[in-house]
Amino acid sequence: MRRFTSLILYALLSLVIITAAQGRWVNPYILQIAMFVGINIILSTSLNLVNGYMGEFSVGHAGFMAVGAYITSVLNVWLFSSTKVFGPAVLSPSSAIYLFPVTLILGGIGAAVVGLLVAIPSFRTRGDYLAIITLAVNYIVKSSIENMQVIGGARGFMGMSGIVNAMQEVVNVPWVLIWVLTSVGVTVWLLHRFVNSTYGKGIVAIRDDEIAAEIMSVDTRRMKIVAFMLSSGLAGIAGGLFAHILGYINPGTFTIMKSTEALVMVYLGGMGSLSGAILSAVSLTLILEFFRPLQVAKWVVVPLLLILLMLFRPEGIMGHREFTDVFPALRRFFPSHGKEK
Repeated sequence: MRRFTSLILYALLSLVIITAAQGRWVNPYILQIAMFVGINIILSTSLNLVNGYMGEFSVGHAGFMAVGAYITSVLNVWLFSSTKVFGPAVLSPSSAIYLFPVTLILGGIGAAVVGLLVAIPSFRTRGDYLAIITLAVNYIVKSSIENMQVIGGARGFMGMSGIVNAMQEVVNVPWVLIWVLTSVGVTVWLLHRFVNSTYGKGIVAIRDDEIAAEIMSVDTRRMKIVAFMLSSGLAGIAGGLFAHILGYINPGTFTIMKSTEALVMVYLGGMGSLSGAILSAVSLTLILEFFRPLQVAKWVVVPLLLILLMLFRPEGIMGHREFTDVFPALRRFFPSHGKEK
């Protein structure tokens, strides 16, 4: 029973949040911030798989997010909404309530395929050189979208709000919030199981010493492909959810600045710490929102805070530790994989 404690607690927390949203007990602004927190948790934990656990240096996570955002949005608008660009809807708008998770997963698959553009070069490059490749992929994706006029090009793409409204007309519940909470739970559970599995230990071995890992019969190429595709796919799912929260996306959103935010969350929380990635995603999202009234000045204050953190705690908030390492009493309720009863 103990192995399901974390799942039960998360399900109860999600139910409370959904009930509060449904009953309009919480300001819509607060709910939107909560959803952005969820998006950032997916981004930070997925990037931590590559940069933290595998020890690579990817700086183009926003590119994969953009692929997922556009694939999911275009599919939903084409299938469930009548537009001047795509013509009449292919399916009934009410069917979006059943097929939305399918289009969301397709967006993640598309982003995972693009992740191969990074995974394959990683066989021969590491460190700064791989960072340049991932940055190039980010710009390739952004520039390609800007030149696709059929999906709005540099003007952006919209129409996702109509899809959300169509789902709410069938069953009046906060569907986007539900899918964000579900995606966060699945992402954290999946990554936790993955990094604590025998397969995941091979990825950690690549970080420690890739040559030694190969000598010990670890298929490093296969490991890198799986890690990059899983990380990219989860970023694509985050992008699809992000697009439906805003109802509008623009290629200018997915620049190096967005990738930098994901990087900051990884290094702020601690390399190779799933708990740290979650904690930093929540903290940074709230800090950025708190300093929003400062407008441009917030990009002075927030980086200054990060500089101070790196000076006095360069390993990040959690380092390589998890919450159960800092608070051993929690192991009674959250046993690590391999020690479950």
